[in-house]
Amino acid sequence: MLIYLGKAEPVLIDEKKALHSVSRTYPWPSIIRISRFIKVPYKKVILTRKNILRRDGYKCAYCGRADIPLTVDHIIPKARGGDDSWENLICACTRCNNVKGDRTPDEANMKLQFKPFKPSHIMFIKNVVGRLDERWKPYLYLS
Repeated sequence: MLIYLGKAEPVLIDEKKALHSVSRTYPWPSIIRISRFIKVPYKKVILTRKNILRRDGYKCAYCGRADIPLTVDHIIPKARGGDDSWENLICACTRCNNVKGDRTPDEANMKLQFKPFKPSHIMFIKNVVGRLDERWKPYLYLS
């Protein structure tokens, strides 16, 4: 619609797809460039249980299993001053969460398989899209 209204121009066209009307066929834009800058508020990824599960790939951060129900665990327990932050929350299966209890991973002699981090909105775009088109990489801020 933005291209049709003259507010954007196509940068990359997907040759395998097209948009059809009764009398015309339009190329399918894969990437567009907006003609005028429009300020969009920064998209923060909200800290929710669902987003923590997504970030961790639906795998337990201690044992790596993904085939059992998962909970959200505080690395530093709340009773010891741990906060609700991206860096302190991870996915854990109920067994690992119960074994760890109200201790830190070091005290419970449990090793984290990865370091928790604050995800970017680009990471979640990749999850929604499923497959990241290789031709998009020059236009995305991926690290």
